[in-house]
Amino acid sequence: MDWKLLLSDDRLGINKSQLSKNDGRSQFQKDFDRIVFSPAFRRLQDKTQVFPLPESDFVHTRLTHSLEVSVVGRSLGNLVGQRIISRYPKLKKDYTQFHFGEIIAAACLAHDIGNPPFGHSGEDAISEYFKNGNGKRFKEKISDEKKWNDLIRFEGNAQGFRIITKLQNQDVDGGLQLTYATLSALNKYPKESLTDREIKHGNGYKNIYKKFGFFQSEKDLFRLVAEKTGLDKPDKDENYLWFRHPLSFLVEAADDICYSIMDLEDGFRLGLLSFKETENLLLPLIHKGDLSGYKKRDDNEKVGYLRAKAISDLVNLVADAFMENEREILAGKFKKELVTVISKSSTLKKIEKASIEKIYRHRSVVEREAAGYEVLGGLLDTFITAYNEYSNHNLTPKYRAIINLIPKRFFYNEEKYPELYQRLLRIIDFISGMTDSYAVSIYRKIKGISLPGGRVTE
Repeated sequence: MDWKLLLSDDRLGINKSQLSKNDGRSQFQKDFDRIVFSPAFRRLQDKTQVFPLPESDFVHTRLTHSLEVSVVGRSLGNLVGQRIISRYPKLKKDYTQFHFGEIIAAACLAHDIGNPPFGHSGEDAISEYFKNGNGKRFKEKISDEKKWNDLIRFEGNAQGFRIITKLQNQDVDGGLQLTYATLSALNKYPKESLTDREIKHGNGYKNIYKKFGFFQSEKDLFRLVAEKTGLDKPDKDENYLWFRHPLSFLVEAADDICYSIMDLEDGFRLGLLSFKETENLLLPLIHKGDLSGYKKRDDNEKVGYLRAKAISDLVNLVADAFMENEREILAGKFKKELVTVISKSSTLKKIEKASIEKIYRHRSVVEREAAGYEVLGGLLDTFITAYNEYSNHNLTPKYRAIINLIPKRFFYNEEKYPELYQRLLRIIDFISGMTDSYAVSIYRKIKGISLPGGRVTE
């Protein structure tokens, strides 16, 4: 792969001659700004990262997590960009180190934009509805195995690509019309949910990409992105499978660093880990010479200080690891996460183990996950039934009321996309885009648990 193509600032859905005039921002900075001002990004403020939102005003939401990942990603990009340009001097003509940081910052900002309510358990809840719940009845009506696989393996990464390229500004080609570089770097798993090889031979590329990056409905959009950025392919016979964009490794690393360290800090603030436990986990990540003035702080300040120092040191280690493996990455031969090849990887593993035991299995987290299955399954069942009745012009009085709860934007192109797969995706768009609070609220109302006016029935 070639850096010149990988850094393409052309935009999806727009000709270069149509680009707006220079206003002091690079094309990649404009990507960042477009994401910030999108409704889908704003809704992340009421989507859970790990802990239920009312639990504490300190813990992270998807919004604060995304902002922090973006900051870390920008630092990684700036460090790596400086070294890439030094290694390939011809890039100096068109790019600076900061362009690398801007691409990664924008991609990081959007990396969770497709997550449904209730986080990763929400993804599982949507998948479970189609795999083993009432949605299983649609299997015989969707003959395309790949389309059915999109539903039973619902993926927030693929939904994020759909949101950015189609659902936001859905009246124009390309959605937010981001640059090809940002769209390509955003996609950590540049493959369809079920490849031809997996259909023929089973596991196929399962060990290379554990998830997927786009649905069948957007596969040709991503193929265009891949072509414009020059992504190479591990198998020339597979139409919808590519090697990662090299900067995707840094997007992934920024996310890995943030959730490892920040979830640990959240756990400490909520009393799930003692100060000593937290300190013992973070100290090995930090250069001992960086601890001047540490003992004078209180416990909360100490953990915040250790968190900042740990992230700073990890950023440098990851940047070094990227450059050490850069040629393998360009050739598509590097298939590991960068945080697993740095010297502090064993310490990060210990943090992950402690987080699983003390944080992710906490009662409030598990209760939220259980609620997610009930709420999302119930919403899917109700709205899918109403939507299908609407499309068949056979609405009962009950579902006429339900259909009026669906915003009109989810009915677009109904004549152009009449097939069941597309109708199901439209309801998934509606429900997965809900905030946690709205999903619970609308579920309670349609089930008669909470009636308009605030009265609650037992």
